[in-house]
Amino acid sequence: MQTNEINLKKNKLKLDFKDSKYATGRRKTSIAKVWVKKGTGKIYVNGKLYNEYFVSENHKMQITRPFELINQSTEYDVRCSVVGGGHTGQAGALVHGISKALVMFDSKLKSTLKNEKLTTRDSRAVERKKPGRRKARRSFQFSKR
Repeated sequence: MQTNEINLKKNKLKLDFKDSKYATGRRKTSIAKVWVKKGTGKIYVNGKLYNEYFVSENHKMQITRPFELINQSTEYDVRCSVVGGGHTGQAGALVHGISKALVMFDSKLKSTLKNEKLTTRDSRAVERKKPGRRKARRSFQFSKR
């Protein structure tokens, strides 16, 4: 059984991204390393197609949004590895990385993507818990007796 598992790991999806552009996207605690190259419109996330990796239709729509804005949804192939956070943060990080990589390919796309705020990092994150509080701002319940 161990040799079969090793063979499966060796036969993992190999993608050729030699002449690609690299960008890093971030959102909340998620980090996406993104490689974009000219191709047929396939998006791979951690070795799987993005349709298999992301379950929510909202996340799928969010990921393809940069390509739809520039009207080139089948012009580029994307390979990325995403780490940290949940699916929403990972999708946001992926969009940020894709947008930055597309701007490296063609600087004319920058104004279109910047108007939709896709090249800007969304700096919102969870506020830390403070001492003497139940959550970040919520107090413990007051009791007179």
